[in-house]
Amino acid sequence: MSEITITIDGKECKTKEGEFILNVARANDIFIPAICYLTRCSPTLACRICLVEADGKQVYACNAKAKDGMQITTLTENIAQERRAIMEVYDVNHPLQCGVCDQSGECELQNYTLEMGVDEQHYSIKDVKREAQDWGLMHYDPGLCIVCERCVTVCKDMIGDAALKTVPRGGDPLDKELKNEMPKDAYAMWNKLNKSLIGPTTGETLECTDCGECIAVCPVGALVSTDFQYTTNAWELNSIPAACAHCSAACHLYYDIKHTSIDNPEPKIYRVKNEWNYVSLCGAGRFGYDFENRVEGKDEEAFSRAVEAFEKADTIRFSSTITNEEALILQRLKEKRGYRLVNEEARRFKTFMEAFAKSSGSSLWSGDLNTLHHSDFVVSVGSQLKSDNPRARFAFNNAIKMNKGAGLYFHPVEDPVVEGFGKNLMSINHKPGLEEAALYLVLDLFGDRETMPKEVVDYLATFHSKGTKTVEETIKEKVTETVTKTVKDEETGEEKEVTEEVTKMVPKKVTKEVEVDINALLSLLDAPEDFDDRMAKMLAKKERFAIVLGEDLVNHPKAENLARLAGLIERCTDFSVVILPAKTNTLGVSLICDLDEEAGAYTVGYNAPGDFVLSATGEGDLDMPAINQQEGTLTNVDKRVVPTNVALGYRGYLLNDLANALGLEAELTVDYTAALPEERGFMALRFDDLPNHYTNRGEEVRGYHLKPQKVRRTNAAIAPIDEKAAMEGEIAYRCNPVLQFNEFTKKAHEIATEAKLYVSEAKREALGVSEGDRVRLTLPEGSVELAVEVEKFIGGDIVLVPDFDPQIDAGRLFAANRYQNVTIEKV
Repeated sequence: MSEITITIDGKECKTKEGEFILNVARANDIFIPAICYLTRCSPTLACRICLVEADGKQVYACNAKAKDGMQITTLTENIAQERRAIMEVYDVNHPLQCGVCDQSGECELQNYTLEMGVDEQHYSIKDVKREAQDWGLMHYDPGLCIVCERCVTVCKDMIGDAALKTVPRGGDPLDKELKNEMPKDAYAMWNKLNKSLIGPTTGETLECTDCGECIAVCPVGALVSTDFQYTTNAWELNSIPAACAHCSAACHLYYDIKHTSIDNPEPKIYRVKNEWNYVSLCGAGRFGYDFENRVEGKDEEAFSRAVEAFEKADTIRFSSTITNEEALILQRLKEKRGYRLVNEEARRFKTFMEAFAKSSGSSLWSGDLNTLHHSDFVVSVGSQLKSDNPRARFAFNNAIKMNKGAGLYFHPVEDPVVEGFGKNLMSINHKPGLEEAALYLVLDLFGDRETMPKEVVDYLATFHSKGTKTVEETIKEKVTETVTKTVKDEETGEEKEVTEEVTKMVPKKVTKEVEVDINALLSLLDAPEDFDDRMAKMLAKKERFAIVLGEDLVNHPKAENLARLAGLIERCTDFSVVILPAKTNTLGVSLICDLDEEAGAYTVGYNAPGDFVLSATGEGDLDMPAINQQEGTLTNVDKRVVPTNVALGYRGYLLNDLANALGLEAELTVDYTAALPEERGFMALRFDDLPNHYTNRGEEVRGYHLKPQKVRRTNAAIAPIDEKAAMEGEIAYRCNPVLQFNEFTKKAHEIATEAKLYVSEAKREALGVSEGDRVRLTLPEGSVELAVEVEKFIGGDIVLVPDFDPQIDAGRLFAANRYQNVTIEKV
């Protein structure tokens, strides 16, 4: 889109043609009131308070698009009257309970009532009984609801659950005389408001993935966290900007803290907030906040034993749920004392990225989740998006919903949530092991034959053959009919019947055989029979392409070949590639640490098994702080190094204390921030110099982007598809349920749960078990007993075994492959 200039209240504003006036105003720090509109979502015109005058005509700023040279006035006498009347209507029958309302002090209804100068009420109507409802993690009070529809919009357009809708209120209709007495827009808004409330799309029960984004966007106190309700006043809370510690998105969030109680001065996290205009947050980030490791003080005896263990050890095994600074400390200890550093998950990712770099010519992928948001054709291969990286799933849905987009979703596990993103999404549930075929199909459909290696072009040609298919089409057929009609004789005036032949064209359906290109890759992947026809429609007018590649490809027997194919997609197609790291800081760890394949004789574990264990969950030999108790940085899926801050203090020892005892020297852990390796793309910036906010334009200003390194491409052979790798029989998939990622989400009180075997309802019936029954799963590397739970957000026959509970030892059971054959027996 071309850049244009419009004028708002005398200020010239540069923008792109077609942008909503409201967004242009916000980007230029010009205030236009709006209650119902959400950036990144479709306008609903529910509130109508964003009235402005554009070239002399009154329009809604949330819905009117900017045109070059447009003159905008944000306030006139008529607009002021409309806005005041609208706010009066919003205040009709709204409970006067601001003193105890959870939103008081940050309530948009309060703010706009004052902004519009509403100091008396001219309207009234009989209220209806509106009972409060508990929806699990969320509480809805319809008595406080102003039906702005933000919750409905964000759930549909951003999250992809579409779990909320407007439902009938059941009240008296407005007096028809009001239509003539009230300002026009105020009456229209009230007429709609008076008919509606918010309710679940499925009836009484809210069926959703519990992201809580509806709570975040609610302008009043109608939707709140059940756990947060009536616990504190909003203005008493101190907001700490941080990064979510649960997945590789490392989403920006605020920990809202204050003292625990009058009797207990210890700080406590009461809730989590997010910059909902610019970034969404999943339920794990929103509700899984209290995973801190509280200790009374420094355990000197345990610390001495830890130093002794390090003196004895030859190996440090650790997880990727650590900061970049901690990863650098471990690397420095390796360099100083010769430790082996073992992190199987990060090592596999590192190996994958090395093969990708040699194929693509760059050390990093080109895209990010913002690229995904703004694409109009999106593809996902090898990721259970809603569990692996919810923000990637939000971006995927948003691209389809808001950009008139379309997409392909390749995954063996049926996902009704993803399938609900829209008719322009084609979900292909191939057999596990055929991920290579999915990437080859992407290259076949979108690859530039001029830049792809000749052997790949030749190999793709082997999948194509000529064939015929029967098609039905409508043709026009000439038909002659004899018709009789009555006419009047012009001379005598008498009526008489005459017969004549009439020829006309009549539509007729016929079938015929046509020659077609048959692509064997489609049948190998069990793609729909109408794949070609649907793709032709889906690709029409598409210009911005993005592909998400997930953990299934990294943890795969053919991972290096998949990496080379991913590199070709990066280099030889128009796709922006996004590769999803599996854990919180997998990317950072893989760049900073030189990782070893095998452990030695004696291992110190850091949030991982070992002969001596450092643990941030309080279950080891020496306690360590959790990420919400630390300063430091994380490297996220957007290749951005983002800061996180201390929400809750920690009285125990840090990894830095141990490092200093072992010969390193740093006063603070964040002294290592500026020392992160520049040759790997990091920058020599101090922690305190890292920004951490969003602008009114929606620009993310957090930390900095890694600098991708150019890599000399090699001509490593790309292997053909191993069709024998397609898995058959009973299959288990290592995958967590929604809201769970690791041992830290497991302990967070709002979402705490025990690990189960997650199955579809159809699979439960096929197994002949009931929910809660215990079953034994036997895999090639061992067995585990789990209780059965029906997971409403999956379909098909593949069962899910989680890894958020370390007791399951899923890393060992599934080795380097997320899919394993399994036998399931009822205990």
